[in-house]
Amino acid sequence: MDKAAQTMIDNLEKNTGKSLGEWIGVVQGTGLQKHGEIIKYLKSDHGFTHGFANLVALKTKGTDAGSAEKPEDLIEKQYKGKEQLLPVYEALTAQLKQFGADIELAPKTAYVSVRGKKQFALIQPSTKTRLDVGINLKGREPEGRLEKSGSFNAMCSHRVKLQHADEVDAELIGWLKAAYDEAR
Repeated sequence: MDKAAQTMIDNLEKNTGKSLGEWIGVVQGTGLQKHGEIIKYLKSDHGFTHGFANLVALKTKGTDAGSAEKPEDLIEKQYKGKEQLLPVYEALTAQLKQFGADIELAPKTAYVSVRGKKQFALIQPSTKTRLDVGINLKGREPEGRLEKSGSFNAMCSHRVKLQHADEVDAELIGWLKAAYDEAR
């Protein structure tokens, strides 16, 4: 489990007097199944902020990265039926790991969060033939294949679409390094 998630879990008990396990029991007792319904219930009936409600909803449903058996399981699920994109993912992560010892690859259900001190990028196999790299480069104008992220992901200001490992080139790594440096 990453440090941020553990801090939230610790603060949940400090703020509410109940542990994560107790809140999971409360939610399970309601019979609510949908993520959005659980969040709405915790916010309206228990005064939760969105972040804490989301944490409890994810943990109740076991759909967060920390509830998976191993991060590799999440990667395997992301690339099921998209195996031809794995070499692109591997080439990209090999480059990212060279940025520094603080680089953390945190697999989620649909994408991998890339963090230094904070998240600066994400990697998502969006279709069977395309991997999207979301990059947080606020204030930067789009250029060439560095496009505005649009509706792709609210955390990212830009996106680069990849189909082959040879597209993990100096230009892409330069944009990612700039985002990493800005996030420090």
